[in-house]
Amino acid sequence: MLRHDAAGALGLIVNRPVGALPLARVLESLGREPGGASGDIRVYYGGPVEPGRGFVLHTPEWTGGDSRVVHEGVAVTSDPAIFEAIARGTGPRRTMFAAGYAGWAPGQLEGEIQGGSWFVVTADEALIFDDDAASKWERATERRKIAL
Repeated sequence: MLRHDAAGALGLIVNRPVGALPLARVLESLGREPGGASGDIRVYYGGPVEPGRGFVLHTPEWTGGDSRVVHEGVAVTSDPAIFEAIARGTGPRRTMFAAGYAGWAPGQLEGEIQGGSWFVVTADEALIFDDDAASKWERATERRKIAL
């Protein structure tokens, strides 16, 4: 969850990788010089809203123009400079690039939680950034508190 307030909620899906893109191609698409960038950026489906909009979850030791901490050990940015920092080897220790996001109107998410469509667990760096996306759901459900 990136934001949850009186205006609604905005979050990212973190367990649906959709592929990988060469870092050089990402930089070029952003109008940046690839400068010998190598390697790939894994891309996740962040949600159905604005699929052309990108967010990078990252560890907070790197800070860019709009980077902000959203939870202990986790920050988010949409600043393209993060890809240049990654290419230079000066970026954050861990990253997750998501295309799109999930959004809810005021009160909508609360209603869906009360209706059992969602459950709330505490996230952490290991759960969010782990490359084993297939087991994230199972590990999250293990953290769920069941009320008797």
